[in-house]
Amino acid sequence: MERFGVKSAPSRNRSKTALYVTPQDRVSEFGSELHEDGGKLFCTSCNVVLNHVRKSAINDHLKSKTHTKRKAEFEEQNVRKKQRTLTASLQCNSTGQTEKTSVIQDFVKMCLEANIPLEKADHPSVRAFLSRYVKNGSSIPKADQLRKAYLPDGYDNENQLINTEDR
Repeated sequence: MERFGVKSAPSRNRSKTALYVTPQDRVSEFGSELHEDGGKLFCTSCNVVLNHVRKSAINDHLKSKTHTKRKAEFEEQNVRKKQRTLTASLQCNSTGQTEKTSVIQDFVKMCLEANIPLEKADHPSVRAFLSRYVKNGSSIPKADQLRKAYLPDGYDNENQLINTEDR
């Protein structure tokens, strides 16, 4: 058969899936109807996860009645909400988390500079004062947590300041 240039029939075991297509490739192909987050492909108006490997699955979804109905509702709302994966949501640092961390670090620094033992933060009257008068003051943890999580940061920062002043 090889002498006459006849090739054998293609194998029927091959899958018809696109092996090297990423969700980002599908987003660039289909435009603003889809978005990618965390390696998953989402329909923007329906907030459902789509199979990015099979193009026919995406086309079928975009032609479905439920998609057209949800797309019309989505355009009426004028609010662009995009579904995100849980890992992407947990990695995001909000301003509240950042403020909480800075309040705790400032509290530990104040205690270190004033020679106030961190155990005093556990006293009920100190707790009441912090929660009533300090923004995010109720989020300051107990003394053992302050020592374990935040004291090394303050200690390292102070050592760096001392080392820079000596030079």
